[in-house]
Amino acid sequence: MLTRKQFELLRFIHERLRETSVPPSFDEMKDALDLRSKSGIHRLIMALEERGFIRRLPNRARALEVIKMPDGIGGPQAQRGRFNPSVVQGGLGQTPPVPAPGLAKPRQSGGEESGRSTVSIPVMGRIAAGTPISAIQDRSHSVSLPADMLGGGEHFALEVRGDSMIEAGILDGDTVVIRKQDSANTGDIIVALIDDEEATLKRLRKRGSSIALEAANPAYETRVLGPDRVKIQGRLVNLMRRY
Repeated sequence: MLTRKQFELLRFIHERLRETSVPPSFDEMKDALDLRSKSGIHRLIMALEERGFIRRLPNRARALEVIKMPDGIGGPQAQRGRFNPSVVQGGLGQTPPVPAPGLAKPRQSGGEESGRSTVSIPVMGRIAAGTPISAIQDRSHSVSLPADMLGGGEHFALEVRGDSMIEAGILDGDTVVIRKQDSANTGDIIVALIDDEEATLKRLRKRGSSIALEAANPAYETRVLGPDRVKIQGRLVNLMRRY
């Protein structure tokens, strides 16, 4: 039997993973449950782990996996909602390039996918999860994901460099899949283009008329910028990791 707070936290983690495939940060969990400190969240996570509802993934900063839900509350977490960044293991860059540059278009694949619809996603260079680096580059290669893991819209991928998003489960060397869009909600992890020169991967926070680009690593400061300096290029929808 779970306490009310334990159930609220489990449901919040479960819903966030289903929506974004990225576990919430401790700050987001604290705010969602209206707690005063992160220590309360830590105790709740330990209790959920002891009861077998969640699992903390090794070697991934605060990365969580929901193993089951209480009886009658949605059952085990759906596969697309599990935080499993190794969607494509050891295969990044091995997909044949699409005929022309551009954003991802659905296609039918054969072989291992047995006719399952997949999307070929162009990898458009590297993105900084740390100090911003140069803007997004031209396409270097492409990767494929099942279409049902992406949903609608146009997508592109970027290779992550830096460690400022480690507490969101995003590590140096990961490949992030981005849905192209020019707007996002507070709390979304986005690709932001700063002054048309620097691209970075950060969590979006709206502070009045200003935009805050928030890291998921206490070693990095939050950057607060005017809206005229920041252009949203897209929102994180999936993550791949090569071991």
